Amino acid sequence: MFPTKAFELSANRLIAASIAIMISVPVTSASAQVQPEASVGLLLGFPQGEFRDHVPNLGIGLSGTVGIRIPNSPLIIGGDLGFLIYGHDQRREMISTTIPDVEVRVITSNNILQGNIFLRLKPATGAVRPYFDGLIGFKYLFTETEIRNVFWADNEPIAESVNLGDLAFGYGIGFGIAFHAVDRTQAKLETGEGPVGILIDLRLRYLMGTEADYLKKGSITHERGSVTYDIYTSRTDFLMPFVGVSFVF
Repeated sequence: MFPTKAFELSANRLIAASIAIMISVPVTSASAQVQPEASVGLLLGFPQGEFRDHVPNLGIGLSGTVGIRIPNSPLIIGGDLGFLIYGHDQRREMISTTIPDVEVRVITSNNILQGNIFLRLKPATGAVRPYFDGLIGFKYLFTETEIRNVFWADNEPIAESVNLGDLAFGYGIGFGIAFHAVDRTQAKLETGEGPVGILIDLRLRYLMGTEADYLKKGSITHERGSVTYDIYTSRTDFLMPFVGVSFVF
């Protein structure tokens, strides 16, 4: 089990130390410019602590980030939005007891929609750009069930319903490194269009979350036409690796 309390203590010390580093980092001519950044990529979620006791499986999803560099500083202020699926189940059922000859797919997914505001310490230049994030945000954990046709993979749902949803707040820290893959400085000067640079972005975050109610795969049971929900309550801590592409404009 991840040592949550020890990590939180270390996180507080790292955040305090990072503030001192941010103040002392020298400003380069490149960092004095306003540079918007954006990234998109694969997001993984490893439950930690109490949450892992109930949900041991991995969450998989996507995340997008936007930020802007503060003029005359190495700091970037931004936000990100991510979506994870940490449980999925489907079955075939007749559409009703009076129409037993028509079947549908009943799909249940356990999801997390999360958003964060972050302050990032990151150099504006260099082929390799390590960075540090301090962030606060939210997680919306919800389980949704929908009905779809059996033989069409991309059809619209016939009906859908949220079985349970709850909101958790939290904070965390992150470490990352961006590798310069494509330099478009000259092309940007000639055309005035597109990003200045394209980078491979690798990141690891630990996000502490408050308590929330949630369901997991297998939490919904059906018996004689009735539905029972096995609801769990715990903190919602996550370790979240990210692999993606970053664009500097």
